[in-house]
Amino acid sequence: MDRRALIGLAAMAATAATSARAGAPSKGAPAAEAYLPIQTLTATIVRPGGRRGVLTVEAALHTPDPALAGRAAQSVPRLRAAFNLVVSELGRGLLPGGVPDVDRLGRQLQAACDQVLGRAGARVLLGTVMAV
Repeated sequence: MDRRALIGLAAMAATAATSARAGAPSKGAPAAEAYLPIQTLTATIVRPGGRRGVLTVEAALHTPDPALAGRAAQSVPRLRAAFNLVVSELGRGLLPGGVPDVDRLGRQLQAACDQVLGRAGARVLLGTVMAV
């Protein structure tokens, strides 16, 4: 048998096995509604030499409580507005050539999330924080 055909057959079998497992949720698997991605947040910063740059933040919410997850899904526009305000304030206070304080950003985003949702329980997850 041709090796390429064997490798292709093995890849197809692995894909079929993975999709079969994805169809049957296990007891310990978290619900898909618990993870809510937020669109990329951006702010203008000043780069060394006075040129303008962009601060980009990728974030998401993890809400294990189904009631709070529904409220978070309905509040995405308000969450984005609050998160954009936090990111723009961080960008405004960033010195030219400075590095963003990711710990502070995470705390401020979490506080904004709790304020918008009305209670704690949703966890803000940070992805990439990039200043270019």
